[in-house]
Amino acid sequence: MDQGMLSGVRVLDFTWVLAGPYATRLLADFGAEVIKIQSKKTAKGAESNLTGYFNTWNRNKRSITLDMSFPEAKPIVLKLVSMGDIVIENFSPRVMSNWGLNYDRLKEVNPDLIMVSLSGMGQTGPWRNFLALGPTIHALSGITYLTSFAKDSPVGLGYAYADIIAGLYAAFAVLAALEYRDRTGQGEYIDLSEYEAMLTCLGPTLLDAFLNHREILPQGNRSDSTPAAPYGCYPCLGEDRWCVLAVFNGSEWEALGKALGNPAWMKEERFSTYSRRKEHQVELNEHLRQWACQRTAEEVVELLQEAGVTAGLVQNAEDLAKDPHLAARKFFVNLEHPVLGKTLSDSSPIKFSENLEGNWKAAPLLGEDNQYVFKELLSLKESEFSAYVQKGIIG
Repeated sequence: MDQGMLSGVRVLDFTWVLAGPYATRLLADFGAEVIKIQSKKTAKGAESNLTGYFNTWNRNKRSITLDMSFPEAKPIVLKLVSMGDIVIENFSPRVMSNWGLNYDRLKEVNPDLIMVSLSGMGQTGPWRNFLALGPTIHALSGITYLTSFAKDSPVGLGYAYADIIAGLYAAFAVLAALEYRDRTGQGEYIDLSEYEAMLTCLGPTLLDAFLNHREILPQGNRSDSTPAAPYGCYPCLGEDRWCVLAVFNGSEWEALGKALGNPAWMKEERFSTYSRRKEHQVELNEHLRQWACQRTAEEVVELLQEAGVTAGLVQNAEDLAKDPHLAARKFFVNLEHPVLGKTLSDSSPIKFSENLEGNWKAAPLLGEDNQYVFKELLSLKESEFSAYVQKGIIG
C-alpha cells in the first residue's frame, strides 16, 4: 500500500500464526509497507499462503522467500533492516539470537530502529523459553477458569482471544514508539509478553479478590455486576443456534411473560422480584431454555424485541457476513485473490475520511514480491538473484 497514515513506514515481518501477523496487519491496513519474510520450508499448514487462515491475517502485505538457515541470508536481512523502520517477530526468544539478529545487532545497522519481540512469556525470566499458543495463555492467566461454567469443569474460549489482545498491544506499542522517535530520534526495543498482556485484562477480578477477600468463581453466562434477571444465553432450535436475553426491571419481566404466553411458573413466588429471580436463576434459566429450544433463534429474538425485552442473536460467521448493520457500515470488503478469487475480509472499526479500504489487497502469494524487494530495493543484479534462487537461499 502507498496510502494511509503510516505510508512511508517500512516493516520487516518475521511473524507467524496469529498474534504477530495481526499486529502487522493493523499496520499494513493503515498504509505501512509490510514485508513478510517467509520460506518454502515453513509456509505449510496454517502458514500456507493459500489457506483462509493465512489470508485473514496477512492482507495488504508483501511476501518474500528467504531461508534463514543459510548464512548468506543474514546480510540480506541486515541490509533490509538498514532500509526499514520496524522489525516485528513472535518467535521464542532464542530464534532471532540464533540467527545473529537480536536488537543489539540490528541497531548497529539502523540506530533508530523500532523492534518488537512478541513472545509467550517475555525475553527474560525462568519461563522465557516456554512456548505458548493462545489457549495456553488463557489457562495460565485464569481466563479459562473465569469463563467456565463451574470450577471443576474448565471449558475455555472458542478462539485465541489472547493472541488478539497481544497483537493489539504490539501495534499500539509500535505507534507509541514511532511518536517517540519523531520527537527524540531514538528507536525502541519492545519486549512484549502475551502472558502479561492477558493479565492486564483481569484488573476488576483481582481487585475483587484482594479487597473483598472472597473466592472468585467461574460465572459462565452469569454476571454479578449486571442488574438483570434473567440474564443468560439459551439454546434454540437448530444446530448450535443460540440467543441472549436480559430483563432489567418489573415492566420488562411483564413483557417477557406476555411474549411467553404468561406461563404459570412465572407467577411463582420465587420469581416475583428481581432479588428472588437472581437467587433462583438456575431454575429460571431452565424454564427459559425449555421455551427457547422449541423456536429458532431468529424467532425468539424478534418476539422478545417486539415485546420490549432486551434480546439478541448469537451470530456465527455466516450471520455476521449477512448482518444488515455491518453491511450499512461497509464493514466487510471484497478483495480479489489471484488464486482464491473474490474473498470477503473484515474491515477496521476505525474509520477516517480517507477511504483506505479502496487500496487494500488480498494476502500475497508465497514470494510474490521477490523481484521488487531483491532487485529494486536491494539492487541485486539478475545473476546474483538467480544464484541465490539456485542455491535455495531465496526460496
